[in-house]
Amino acid sequence: MLPTIDFGQIEFGEPDYLWLLIVPALLLAAWGWRFARRRADNRRLAEHRTLPIRERFAIAGDLPFWLSVILATSCLILALARPHGPASTVRQGGVDLVILQDGSASMRVQDVAGNRYQRAMTFLRLLGDALSWKTDRVALTLFAHVATPQIRLTTDPNTLFFFLDHLDKEPPFRIEEDTTWDTNLELGIHWGIRMIERDEEIHGKSTNAKMFLVLSDGELWSGEVQKAIEESVARNIPLFVVGVGTLGGGKMPAYYGPDGEEVHDPEVPEYSRLDRQSLQEIAYTGGGQYFELDRDGDRRIANAIIDTGKRLAPSLAVSNDAEQLYWYFLTIAAAFLLVGLLFLRDRVELSLQLAGAAIALAWVSSVLN
Repeated sequence: MLPTIDFGQIEFGEPDYLWLLIVPALLLAAWGWRFARRRADNRRLAEHRTLPIRERFAIAGDLPFWLSVILATSCLILALARPHGPASTVRQGGVDLVILQDGSASMRVQDVAGNRYQRAMTFLRLLGDALSWKTDRVALTLFAHVATPQIRLTTDPNTLFFFLDHLDKEPPFRIEEDTTWDTNLELGIHWGIRMIERDEEIHGKSTNAKMFLVLSDGELWSGEVQKAIEESVARNIPLFVVGVGTLGGGKMPAYYGPDGEEVHDPEVPEYSRLDRQSLQEIAYTGGGQYFELDRDGDRRIANAIIDTGKRLAPSLAVSNDAEQLYWYFLTIAAAFLLVGLLFLRDRVELSLQLAGAAIALAWVSSVLN
C-alpha cells in the first residue's frame, strides 16, 4: 500500500540550508520590478509610436523563463534541507492458500498439453510467481483415494518450487496401485482443514484470509464431499475450483496387473472427460468461484484468486514512518525548468540553460545521496 503523507507537518532534517531562500526571494522581487518596467515600456511605445498597423508587444518576453528558474531554485534549496513528514501506511493482510491437487489416474489423460497433471503443475508455477510471499502462505496436498500432504503453510517460495521441479511430471501415486484409480476430495478437504488447525496450534491464529484451491478434472461430487464442503464453509474457508481437461476428453491410461497384462475393469471408463458441471457445483456450494484452464487465461485466473483472497483479508495495524520528501521538490524543480524552456527561442541560450540545469540537478542529487 502507498503511504499517506501529512504535508501539514513537514519538518526539515537540514534546516541550515533554508536561509538560502533569501536569494530566490530577492531575485523574485527583482523579477517583479523588471516585469513592471517592461509593462511600462510597452505602454510608452504604444503611445508615442505611430504605425499604419497595430503593433503587438510580448507581455513578458523571456521573463517567464527566469521566473521558472527562480521557482526551481527555491525547490532545490528546499530539497537540500531534506524535508520529511509523517506517513501512515495501512498494511493489508495476506492469504493462506491451501492447494488440493488431484493426483488420480484420470489426471494422466493427455487431452491437454502434456497431460492434465502436468498442465496443473504449469499453472501452479505461475500462481507461485503471482504471490507476494511476504504475508501470503501456501500449503499443498495431493489426493486420490488417499490424501498426502506435501507442503505445510509456508512463506518460502523455494519450498513450493522445489516440489514443482521434482514432481511436475507425475504425481506420487503409482498408476499400478488400485487406490490411484479413485478420487476422494472429501479426504483432501479434511487434510486441508487439519493443516490450518495444526498451523494455529504451532504459530497461533493467523490474520490471513484462508482459501482452498482444488485443481481437478471432476467426478468429485458425492454426499460425503458435500459434508466436507459444508465444514469448510462453516469455518469461513471458501473453495475455489480450477478445472483441468476438455469436454471431449481422452483415453484413460492402461492398468496392468501383477502378471504384466492389461486389466480391463468394467467399473472404470475407458475415456475421461472434464466434469464441468460437478466442479461448478462444488465451487458454488463452497462459496468460491470456478475457473477452467485453457478457457480462461492462467494469469487472469491466478490474479482473480489472489485478489479475492486479498479482499477477504482484514486490514492490519497502521504503521507510522517518516517519509523523505526531497524527491517531491526535485521533481517540481525539474517541471519548472521544463516549462521555462518553452519561453526560450535562442538555441545557444537554450543549450547553456540545459547544461546548467543538468549540472545543478546532478550536484543536488549527489549531496542528497
